[in-house]
Amino acid sequence: MTTLDLTPLWRTTVGFDRLFDLLEDSGRWSGGDNYPPYDIKRVGEDRYQVSLALAGFTPDEVSVTAEQSTLTVEGRKAEKGSHQYLYQGISSRPFRRMFNLADYVEVKGAWFENGMLTIDLVREVPEAMKPRRIAIGTGDHQQVENKQAA
Repeated sequence: MTTLDLTPLWRTTVGFDRLFDLLEDSGRWSGGDNYPPYDIKRVGEDRYQVSLALAGFTPDEVSVTAEQSTLTVEGRKAEKGSHQYLYQGISSRPFRRMFNLADYVEVKGAWFENGMLTIDLVREVPEAMKPRRIAIGTGDHQQVENKQAA
């Protein structure tokens, strides 16, 4: 497995710690568990959907938690009935799937339909963080302020 050395980037950037941690952690995820399967879709400029295939689960057996910059989906099947499986191809094992969310991405809702859990996400940047145009004054404006202060 190839290791990515981010040392040169650490020396020339400030405040990107979380981004570099995510890049370093991504190498560890590649050999991980792929259950349950999921899709991440962009459905608008600042709108996203995460869909998880949860065949055999009911909404009561699944929980969705948004905390800081992490979305966590967990599932645990209720106790099995008294029946005996001859073959069980539909997985019912417990799972925990975590998604890292970018800054200002919020969970707006979730619904369960036909074995698919869909979670709506929206990126809402506060007005104070959006780019704004700054008016450029002339030298006369600076002199007027200095005279008023005196």
